[in-house]
Amino acid sequence: MPMPDFQVSRLLDAATVVVTNVRCEGTCRHRSAEECARATHLVFPYRGLYMRHVGHDQAVADANHVLFFNAGEAYQVSHPVTGGDDSLVLDVSQPLLRELAPTALVARRDDFGFRGQSLRIDPRAQALVALLRHSLRSGTIEPLEAESLALTLVCRSLGPRTTRQPGATPARRRLVDRVKVLLASDLTRRWSLADIADEIGGSPVYLTQSFQQVEGLPLYRYHLRLRLARALDLVADYHDMSALAQDLGFSSHSHFAAAFKQAYGRSPTAFRESALSKSA
Repeated sequence: MPMPDFQVSRLLDAATVVVTNVRCEGTCRHRSAEECARATHLVFPYRGLYMRHVGHDQAVADANHVLFFNAGEAYQVSHPVTGGDDSLVLDVSQPLLRELAPTALVARRDDFGFRGQSLRIDPRAQALVALLRHSLRSGTIEPLEAESLALTLVCRSLGPRTTRQPGATPARRRLVDRVKVLLASDLTRRWSLADIADEIGGSPVYLTQSFQQVEGLPLYRYHLRLRLARALDLVADYHDMSALAQDLGFSSHSHFAAAFKQAYGRSPTAFRESALSKSA
C-alpha cells in the first residue's frame, strides 16, 4: 500500500497550545487542490521546502521562516524540490494568540488572522523549534515546561527582528524565492555566487542586492542558517559530530562547531545533550 502524503504526530495537547509534527511526502510537484485551515496556526518547517500559494501571492516555506495558516483562508501547496518536508505546527488558543500577536501583523477583520503569509525567524527561534521537538519526542520535558517553551517560540517568532525589509518589489521577491528553491535543492553543496547566477539568471551583484533587500541578511548567511537548521533536525541522531558536519557539507568539524555555537550559543554536542536530557 502506498504511504499517505501526510504523517501527523501529536506531541503536546494542552489548553494553551497543541504541538504537532507533520511530515509530507511531497509528491505534488505542481499546485495541490485548494485547502482551507480550520483554525489559525503557526507552521515551522525544519526540513525540506515547499511553496504556499494564496491567490496570486506565494511564500517559500523553509527552516528560516514561520508560516501563518489563517482560519478560513484558501491556499494551495506545491513542492518544487523533491524529498518532502517536515514541520512543527503550533495551534495556539485564539485568545492567547490575539494577546501575543503584534497589531502590525494582524489583519483587520473580525476573525483573527495574520496579515502576511510568513516571517523570517532568527537562529534562537530555530533552536527553540528543535529543542521543543526533540524533548517532546524523547519524553524528557514536563508538559508545563513544554507549554512555556512553545509560547516563548511564538513570542520570539512574532518579534520585530523577524520582519521583512520594506521596499522590495514583487519581481525581486520572486527572484529571491527562486534562489531559495535552488539552495534547498542541494543543501550540502558549496554554492558560489557565479553558480547561483548561472542557474537563476542575472548578475551576482543584482542577486546579492536583491536578497539583502528582501530578506534583510546576506545570501550566504541565509544558506548557512538553512544548513545549521538541518543540523538541529539531525543532531539527536548523531553521536559523531564530525560525521554530521561532513554529511552537511561543512569543510571541517571545527568550522561546523564554530558556526553552530555562534548561531545557537552552544556546541552541537551540548545542544544534543540538552535536548535529550531532563536538564533542557
